[in-house]
Amino acid sequence: MTVSRVINGHKYVSAETQEKVYRAIKDLGFSPNAAARNIHGGARIALIYSNPSSSNLTNYLMGAFRQSAIGGCQLHAEPATLSDPLEGLKKLVSAGIDAVILPPPLCDSDAVFGFLERKGVQALSFATAELRPDRSAVIINDFEGARMMTEHLLELGHRDIAFVQGDPAHSPAKRREAGFRQAMADAGLQLEPRRIAPGYFTYRSGLQAGQQLLESNDRPTAIFAANDDMAAAVSAIAHGLGLSIPGDLSIAGFDDTPVATTVWPELTTIRQPIADMASAAVEIMIDAVRRARLDEAAKPQHRFMPLSLVKRASTAVPTRSR
Repeated sequence: MTVSRVINGHKYVSAETQEKVYRAIKDLGFSPNAAARNIHGGARIALIYSNPSSSNLTNYLMGAFRQSAIGGCQLHAEPATLSDPLEGLKKLVSAGIDAVILPPPLCDSDAVFGFLERKGVQALSFATAELRPDRSAVIINDFEGARMMTEHLLELGHRDIAFVQGDPAHSPAKRREAGFRQAMADAGLQLEPRRIAPGYFTYRSGLQAGQQLLESNDRPTAIFAANDDMAAAVSAIAHGLGLSIPGDLSIAGFDDTPVATTVWPELTTIRQPIADMASAAVEIMIDAVRRARLDEAAKPQHRFMPLSLVKRASTAVPTRSR
């Protein structure tokens, strides 16, 4: 069992024990038996992504591929078929996929999970905001992250804060907006409907939201967007209007994706450890496939990942008040 853990990259083995096993493998000229590894490893896992233009995608893929190399599984990155998700999943099932990692909005679909369960395919909810006891999940506290960012803006002295919503089909979007609203309410501030702009987690929707919020003389002093892509788009609109960031306008995002440090000024944001979350998702699915092959009872796992506030140059004390 110890040798198996070392070969399959199990993390709970001491460095000293690993060294002993590797030395024995080298001395004996050992190579893993393919039939035996069919039970313990070799899982075929589909990693679904729903937005190919998201700046989150690189970290999502890299984290998953990193863990697949450690765990010895085959990873298949597949775009989501949002118009007919079951049709896309049927193709994966017929191709012999053992497990599927599902991002929003697929991770919140009872129809999707029901289909995969009937087919004997393991499934995991990735970054859902709707935790279910019977489904494995890797999650963050979107509500707390949004509240943390809003409180940061309030501590700087902002009172007129606008919010760019995320995709309404994604459960994290709802939780992030709820966190923003709660922080504003806790501060005794009434939120005006005109300070909420629709968004869909895309750069283009961020441009439209930025135009809605900024192309008038009655501008907020700060804008909090539900992800970095939209925050970057708002920043572009602000620059186009000749506004100084953060002098005339503070801008904040969520996720800490690569775009947060490629725009100027760099974005204050909430760090969501996407790469580590993807690695954890693959690790959980490898274990689920192993258990299924050994006819062990299903054991859903919930992995909560930490958030942190990253303060950069896009936010500052307001130079004007409302």
